[in-house]
Amino acid sequence: LIPAMLRRFCSNGWGTLSAAETAAVEQLCTSHRGLLMDGDITDMRSEDGYAACSAFLSHTDKAARALGLPIASRAYRAGFSANYRALFPDNARLYRVDVLETSLDQHSEIWVNGDKFELSADAVGHGEALQQAWADLASVLARWHAARGLAPDDRRRPGRADLATALVALDVAWAGFECRYISELIAIEDKARQLVVRAANVEQAVAEEQRRGESEDPNGHERQLVQCIAQLNSVANFKCKGRDDLGYDILVSARRVIQRSLAAAASRAAATSAAGAGAAASTRSGSLEATGLEAAQLLAADVVESYKAMRGYLREVSGCMERVDPHLCNNSGLVSRLVDWETSWEVGARYVRNAPLLDALCDLVAEIKAAQKVAPALIAMCEDCDVELFLVLPRLVLLLFVADPSRDRAGLIRNLLPHRFCEQGASLGPELQALAKRFAAAVDAVAVSCAAEPREAAAEAAQQAAWRVIVKRAAAGGDGGGDDDED
Repeated sequence: LIPAMLRRFCSNGWGTLSAAETAAVEQLCTSHRGLLMDGDITDMRSEDGYAACSAFLSHTDKAARALGLPIASRAYRAGFSANYRALFPDNARLYRVDVLETSLDQHSEIWVNGDKFELSADAVGHGEALQQAWADLASVLARWHAARGLAPDDRRRPGRADLATALVALDVAWAGFECRYISELIAIEDKARQLVVRAANVEQAVAEEQRRGESEDPNGHERQLVQCIAQLNSVANFKCKGRDDLGYDILVSARRVIQRSLAAAASRAAATSAAGAGAAASTRSGSLEATGLEAAQLLAADVVESYKAMRGYLREVSGCMERVDPHLCNNSGLVSRLVDWETSWEVGARYVRNAPLLDALCDLVAEIKAAQKVAPALIAMCEDCDVELFLVLPRLVLLLFVADPSRDRAGLIRNLLPHRFCEQGASLGPELQALAKRFAAAVDAVAVSCAAEPREAAAEAAQQAAWRVIVKRAAAGGDGGGDDDED
């Protein structure tokens, strides 16, 4: 209807183009010829193609304003979300390349977080109308270019009515498509954010239960929250594996480990206080146990703290959900917390949740801590994560194992090297048996130097001296560092 009205209005003596109007149309025509083409399709994906299209749309708006053409209603923008109201702050034309590109795209699918969404048939139809209006304007501008040099009243040259009709038709079609496309895009984005919305709602329920002092997860909300975090991780965490199988039992196990460690620490403090100042500071076994519990508490604390960090993020965004990018992997704050969560919960799944394996790991950590006193170079290696540490550590782990295969650490070795054990998993394979014999031979060789001492004392001294020599050699490499003579 608007093009027909314009034709009637222009034919009633609207007059020829003024100099300013002609200049605006000339500029529009020039910028149209500057569009980059990919076959029959306007290129808007390359940087240069996007810039050329943006310039043409700007000149389209300027030409329409120079001709005094009416603007199709943009009242629908008042219903846009806050994010889109920032992009479309008023009722001006505001032609955007991305809107045009979507209308010209032959596909109506939109992929967000691995899910496919499709524009409605109504939106697709308005997109086709915009494509037709775009093609009609291009045809008018091609005629204008071909008629350059002809007299202003030459019939082969597009007149005011032709230009006005094409520009108004484009604007009407543009507004129709923009309304449908952006409205449906907002709805799609709302659906894409539902993982975060649901997680934030469940977090609020958990927080409310904890404020009321209710018992541990009475309604299963915390279990649901962990499931929500796991779903978020599978969608948004592109830096890790994106695991969704890390469950609530890991959190429960971590809390139990922390409680056990705190109780043990309190018990040791009470025992030390009761023993009095004259008692020995601590036995070696007590010191090793304390070190092992500290290691367990550290792993468990990582699980709990990463969970708390995720809860903090969900509380933070719950009041400004529109600021969450619907493509969840684009939210750097979310991704960084999920990376920490998956990393710590993977460790928790393997060790914290498995009590025997955790005990084995803690036993090993305590012994390596004790070995640092024998070979101080180990301290710097561990603090700096020196590359040599990853050669030394496997040696120490195996030596600690063969020194006493009956200790808790055997479970860890079976987990790491199942192929070095017999099929039933209880007895050593031939390689580990050979290593154990060589270790025993080394201990016997050092025992010779202790022959002058009483037999029992000699055996104990031999064990300690042999261990010091072996640890130093394991830490220094094959040479032994040349400082073993003192032993």
